[in-house]
Amino acid sequence: MVKATGDLEVDSHHTVEDVGIALGEALREALGDKAGIRRFASGAYPLDEALIEVALDLSGRPFVVYDVEIGEVLPLGTPPFDPQMAEHFWQSFATSAGITLHVRMREGRNTHHILEATAKGVARCLRDAVRVEGVDVPSTKGTL
Repeated sequence: MVKATGDLEVDSHHTVEDVGIALGEALREALGDKAGIRRFASGAYPLDEALIEVALDLSGRPFVVYDVEIGEVLPLGTPPFDPQMAEHFWQSFATSAGITLHVRMREGRNTHHILEATAKGVARCLRDAVRVEGVDVPSTKGTL
């Protein structure tokens, strides 16, 4: 669980961005030189009618493709989260973590299902990509 405070009375933009940045920095620092990790992961993640594809590379080169269409919806939860901010969260996270991240929605209508499948998909891919399989840095250059 993440607890964050921010200027929510203005809007959620900076709080969402700051949480993404903080989590990305924590991941980058935890991975260190990335020696022994798998580095890549991908998969398709369903939640009811939603199907999200995620692929990522712990490359040290931040890049995001976020192809998830969310229609006009009211904010979710308390405090309210604007679903349109999800893309900005992933952009902030991937940039500060130094990862290449692709997220594509193949199916979906329910905003909650789409966002939850996305979060679970990225989490599963991260779990897979950080798995230790050896001792060397997984790069032909010897550094990431």
